[in-house]
Amino acid sequence: MHSNVISLISIGAHPTSGRPRRAEQDARAVELGLQLAGAQLQVLHAGDVAEPALRAYLGMGLEQLHVLEQPAGADALPALTQYLRHAGAQVVLTGSQAETGEGSGMLPFLLAENLGWPLVVGLAQVESLGDGVAHVLQALPRGQRRRLKVRLPFLATVDNAAPKPRQSAYGPARRGVLETDQVLVVEDELFTGSSLQPAKPRPKRLKVIKAKSGADRMKAATAKASGGTGQVLKGVSPEAGAEAILKLLIEEGVVR
Repeated sequence: MHSNVISLISIGAHPTSGRPRRAEQDARAVELGLQLAGAQLQVLHAGDVAEPALRAYLGMGLEQLHVLEQPAGADALPALTQYLRHAGAQVVLTGSQAETGEGSGMLPFLLAENLGWPLVVGLAQVESLGDGVAHVLQALPRGQRRRLKVRLPFLATVDNAAPKPRQSAYGPARRGVLETDQVLVVEDELFTGSSLQPAKPRPKRLKVIKAKSGADRMKAATAKASGGTGQVLKGVSPEAGAEAILKLLIEEGVVR
């Protein structure tokens, strides 16, 4: 396996307490990187070198971690693009979405676009690297996998289908070295000019009958409603029809 593998990491947040921690998907990106490159793996973070949560990644067995030093509210994309253009990496692994900050999941797509590299979404395993191509397994819904052939260099996002990260040990976390690079700071105006608020629960979806054959669909369409509360509206005014629809949506819990 090649050693020129870079894993990108960010600061995570515990789902209950909100305390800083290593991000779950980013830790999986580091785990996959360690399986590919071993001690030669390079781990890269754009942000504050003084953040204690960074040492949790060092505790996975890394001797050092590279930080592109920039303050909160700075845009990580220009710094990462500039660094990766000259790093000579063949594989760059990231989590699919950050747990803190904007968390839009757009960074891997924008980074791949800037570098002109192919992007693999939902990487589960890298089978082989060599001769300018990689053979990888991509995770699909319901536990399925798809084998892909990708040209090098490429960027990949890692989610929960990738190997579970190893535990972080206290000793290596203390001994590991944090190396810093001073980079040009570009303010992320879209993020700093916005206010964050907790996400609202998504609306409840109506039950949809999933039938495979035409006979099943016909049976579902012609079967009597089990509740017996349905009503057929014919020749009613638009207002009365709208009122009946609204009443149904409230009963189903779609509208409160």
